[in-house]
Amino acid sequence: MAERITLFADVLLPLHLPDTYTYRVPHEYNDSIEVGQRVAVQFGKKRLYSAVVRRVHDRPPTQPAKYILAILDLVPLVSERQLRFWEWMATYYMCYPGDVMAVAMPAALKLSSESSIALHPHFDASPNEMSADEIRIVEALDGGRTLSLDAVSDIVGYQKTMPLIQSMIERRIISMEEELKQRYTPREATFLTLHPDYQDEAGMKQIFDELEHSKRRQQLSAFMKFMQLSRFGKESVKKSDLTACPEVSPSSLSTLVKHGTLVEERRVVSRLTEHEATSKAADIILNAEQQAAYETLRNTTKQVSLLHGVTSSGKTEVYIKLIDDALQRGQQALLLLPEIALTAQIINRLRRYFGSQVGVYHSRFNPNERVEVWQRTSDPGPQGFKVLLGARSALFLPFHNLGLVVVDEEHDSSYKQADPAPRYHGRDSAIYLAHLWGDQTHVVLGSATPSIESYHNAQTGRYGLVSLKHRFGGLLMPEVLCADLKEASRRKEMRLNFSHFLIQNIEEALANKEQVILFQNRRGFSLHLECDACHWIPQCQHCDVSLVYHKSSNSLRCHYCGYAVPLPTECPACHSHSLKMKGVGTERIEEDLALLFPSARVARMDLDSTTQKNKYLDIISDFEERRIDILVGTQMVTKGLDFDHVSVVGILNADNLLSYPDFRAYERAFQLMTQVSGRAGRHGKRGKVIIQTYQPWHQAIRDAMDNNYESMFKGQMEDRRIFRYPPFYKLVSVTLRHREKEVLDMAAAQYAVNLRTRLGARVIGPEYPPVGRVRNLYIKRIIVRFERSEPVAQGKQIIRQCAETLLNDKAYGRLLVGFDVDPA
Repeated sequence: MAERITLFADVLLPLHLPDTYTYRVPHEYNDSIEVGQRVAVQFGKKRLYSAVVRRVHDRPPTQPAKYILAILDLVPLVSERQLRFWEWMATYYMCYPGDVMAVAMPAALKLSSESSIALHPHFDASPNEMSADEIRIVEALDGGRTLSLDAVSDIVGYQKTMPLIQSMIERRIISMEEELKQRYTPREATFLTLHPDYQDEAGMKQIFDELEHSKRRQQLSAFMKFMQLSRFGKESVKKSDLTACPEVSPSSLSTLVKHGTLVEERRVVSRLTEHEATSKAADIILNAEQQAAYETLRNTTKQVSLLHGVTSSGKTEVYIKLIDDALQRGQQALLLLPEIALTAQIINRLRRYFGSQVGVYHSRFNPNERVEVWQRTSDPGPQGFKVLLGARSALFLPFHNLGLVVVDEEHDSSYKQADPAPRYHGRDSAIYLAHLWGDQTHVVLGSATPSIESYHNAQTGRYGLVSLKHRFGGLLMPEVLCADLKEASRRKEMRLNFSHFLIQNIEEALANKEQVILFQNRRGFSLHLECDACHWIPQCQHCDVSLVYHKSSNSLRCHYCGYAVPLPTECPACHSHSLKMKGVGTERIEEDLALLFPSARVARMDLDSTTQKNKYLDIISDFEERRIDILVGTQMVTKGLDFDHVSVVGILNADNLLSYPDFRAYERAFQLMTQVSGRAGRHGKRGKVIIQTYQPWHQAIRDAMDNNYESMFKGQMEDRRIFRYPPFYKLVSVTLRHREKEVLDMAAAQYAVNLRTRLGARVIGPEYPPVGRVRNLYIKRIIVRFERSEPVAQGKQIIRQCAETLLNDKAYGRLLVGFDVDPA
C-alpha cells in the first residue's frame, strides 16, 4: 500500500496577525482540501476559528503543527484572485492580511468559538451536594445538552454565573467547552403543491366535487384560493401567502395536507426581494455629448478613464449603457457609491433596466442578507447577480467575471476607511482590483468635481479623460449667489441663523410649491454649551473635545466616543445659571425653520436622524413624493441625489468648510459647495443657490460660484507643488497612541529620531492633532512624505521596522502604532 503524503496548510485568520499559520492536514482531507476553503482550527489554548486556506504544501514547519479540525466548505469560498487582492491591500496599506480578511468577509462567514458548559464525563454528584441553582443548571444539561454562558445567566442571574460555574468545574460537576458556532442560517419557508394524482383536469374536478358534497366550506375556500395563486396547480405557493388571505384558515390547509390533496414542503428561500426589469438599456436615448462620451469610454485603450461631467449632465445614463455592454459580453459590473443614502435612487434606476440581476451590498444589510449577496455574486448561473452596487466594502465581493467598475463621485472622502485597518481607499483599490482582472476590465471614475489626484492623472495621460460640459436637456447651471453675513449682521437683517436674502428666496420657493435643501455641515443642536460668567465649556471625559448639545435627547454628547451626560442646570465651576448655547447644528436649524416657516413641512437628514435601518430611504422617498418642503442635512444631502422640484439650495455657513486644518480644505470646500449647488434646478427650471459666508471674496467661494473647476485645480496644484503635497508627493501618516501623555511624548520623540536617521528630511513631526486625546488615548502623529520617483515600498519597510523596534522596547508598553497610507 502506497504511503500517504503528509500535507500542511498555511491559513489566514481574521485577526491582527503578521503572517499565516501552518496546520497539519488530516490524511482523510488530502483529496478535498483546496486554497480558499474555510477550515476550523484551534488557535491558542482553547479558541476555535474559521480560517481561510492560503496554500497547501508538504513542507513541515519548524514547530509541531496542530491538526485542521474540519473543512467547512465543499468548494472554495474565496478565490485566488481575491486572496491576491487582500495581500496587495495588506502590503500597500501597511497592515496584516488578517486585518483585510476581517473586513472583507461577511461577519456571518467568520466563525469563532463560544464558551459553553456540559455535564462532566465523570459527573456523579448527588442532589444533596448541590445548591438549588446548581440543580437547575444540571437539569438543563440533562440528555447531553450544552448551555451558553448567556443561557446560564438567564437561569441563575448575571452576578452568580461565573462564581457558580467556577465552583461546579472544580467539583467536576460540569466542564467548559469551546464550540464553533455557525452564524449564517438559510431562511426556510413552507410551500404547498397540488398532489401529482390530482394535477390533471379529472383530478381537480374530483377534489372540487368531494369538498362541495361534503360541505367542507372552509377547505373549499382555501383550495379555491390555492388554485388561483398556483395558476391552477402549475406552481407551488408559499403557505404564508395563503394564510395571509382572509378566506383561508391554517386549520383548513392542514386538513387538505392531511387528506393528501396538497403536499407540504420546506424550501430555502432568499431574504432578498426580487424585481422585474421594466425597460431596456438599449432604449435609453443619449444626447450628442453623452453619446460621444459613451463611445469614447466604450472604445478606449486606457484601463482607467475619468468622466468629468457637471452636475445633472447625465453621467448615470452613460454608466447604464456601459453596464449593459458588460452584461452583453457575459461579464459582471460593479458600481461603487460613497454613501448608503445615495443607493436608494440609483438602485431603482438600475433595477428598472436590469431587474433582479442587480445586487446591493452595504453595512445596513443584516449579516444573513450580506451572506446571500456574497453567494449570489459568486454564482455564474441565472440566479447570480450580474450588477453589484454598494459602498466601498462591495470591492471584496467574490466576482466570477468582473468586466466594469464604475466609481461614482470618485472624489468623495467617504471612500477612504479611517479605522480600523486596513485604511484603504475604495477608488484606488478598485483600480488595482481591475488590474488583477486584466486589460479587459475597465474602470470609470465619475465626478463633477474630480479629486486633484485623479484630474492630474487624466491631464498627464495616465487616465483617459472624457467631459460632459452641459446639463442634460439644455438646463442651465444654477444661479449661485452670495449672502454676506458680516454685512447682514451690520444691517440687522439676520433672523436666527438666516439672512434676509435667504429667507426671501425660501419664501418664494414655498409660495411656488417648490422644494428647498439646506446644507449645514454640523449635526446636533448647538456645537457647545458655555457659561457666560466663567466661560466654562463641558468637555468629554475621554476625549479632548467639547460636548455637543442634542435637543432630541436633552443631553450633551461626544461625537468621537459617544460619551453623554444630561444637560446641566447650572455651571459646575461657578454655579451660575447663565448657560448659553454656542454654534449651530442641523437640529437647531430644523427648529429655527419651524419658527420661520410654520406651515412648511421640514425634515432633517444626518447621522442622528438615519440610525434606523431604512430611515434614510423613508426621508428620500418623502422628499421625492413632495411630502417634505424643506430638507436640512449634513453632507448626506450634497451627493448625487436627483430631485425634480428643488428650486433653492442654501449653504448656511460656508466658512466652516474653509477653516478646517487640512491641506485638502480648499479642494473639499469647493467640492461640497459645487455638489450641493448641483441639487438645484435639475428639471425644467433654473435653480438658485445662496451661499452664506463672512468671506464672500474667498477664492474657493468665487470658484464655486463660477463653477470654475479649472481655476481651483490650477491654484491648488501650484500650492501643492510648493508645499510638497499630493499629487507630487506620497504621504504616510503614522499615529502613536498611549494612555499616558509622558510615555507617548518619549515614544514619539524616539520614533521620529529613528526615522530621521534613515529617512532624513522626509519626516515631519511628531505633533498632536487638533483632537489630541480620543477614548482616553493621547495621540501624536508623524508624517513621512516621498517624492513620486522614490522607492516608496522601501520607505514603508523602514517605517514598519522602526515601529517594531519601538514596540519591542519595554519602556513603551501598551503603545499603539497605526499606519495610514495616502491619508484623506
